Amino acid sequence: MLALLDPKNDFVFKKLFVRCPDLLADLINAVRSDEPPVEIVDILNPHIEPEELSGKYIVLDVLARDTQGHLFNIEMQVRSASGWTERSLYYLASAYVAPLKRGEEYATLKPAIGISLLDFNLLDGEQAHWRFRLRDGKQPAVTLDALQLHMLELRKLDRQGMKTPDAGADTDAGTDTLADWVAYFKHWCEEHIMSEIHHPPVQKALEELKHLSQDEETHWRAVVREWAQYAEANALQWAREEGVAAGREEGIQMGRAAILTRLLTLKFGALPAAVQQRLQEASAEALATWTERVLVADSLDAVSQQHK
Repeated sequence: MLALLDPKNDFVFKKLFVRCPDLLADLINAVRSDEPPVEIVDILNPHIEPEELSGKYIVLDVLARDTQGHLFNIEMQVRSASGWTERSLYYLASAYVAPLKRGEEYATLKPAIGISLLDFNLLDGEQAHWRFRLRDGKQPAVTLDALQLHMLELRKLDRQGMKTPDAGADTDAGTDTLADWVAYFKHWCEEHIMSEIHHPPVQKALEELKHLSQDEETHWRAVVREWAQYAEANALQWAREEGVAAGREEGIQMGRAAILTRLLTLKFGALPAAVQQRLQEASAEALATWTERVLVADSLDAVSQQHK
């Protein structure tokens, strides 16, 4: 039996919520508990291309639309990266303007709401659920709601215990429903904790995660994604320490070779020295192709048969 996948893996995260829009709506409503509940009617970017799993700087977000035409861009991030805030604002602004066609009135634009679930601490202090929208400097109660961004720091929320706050309290503890979702993302593999959660959508999410985890192709794609992100982060750190562009590219290439070496070892066992050497000397194109083939190949030769 394959191990249970981590729902914070952004490939698994997207796979789950594309498959179950009702669960996505419940998560959105838990985050925005002070707003009218939404019903998701469309996932606008449901497909995940193979090259996205190992591509540089790919963001596996979920772009959804509700019955009112409002757009929601939801993403899971497990590592902090330089320029993350700016990138999030760019994605949100892009989601807002993308539906406008040539000749259409600006008044047809619908609000765009970003929800970023962060498995790292982004900002100082104990506040964990950040809510951003355009406000007047002198009268903050006056807002423009076209662009909204929620950032949730999961580690803080989990540590705070997520109990329902008193009315009007200045706290980030949130609702019990959001507490259940935070527990799911942080403790999905701890049966004694998950058994205490009775919120039906979270229990359904756990069952869906079990099904996804036992699908061999989904499982291997999740592993590819995890190792791609790990290698990318380490390659960039190596390049920063070198301080030169050439070093950065070399580090990324080494990271890709490390991903494929790890995947091949997991699937086929210890690799012969000749195979290890070939991996170190392979081009970026060959490494990308071989990484995709690991998902379906039944032998080492089948992985690299078209790249001599």
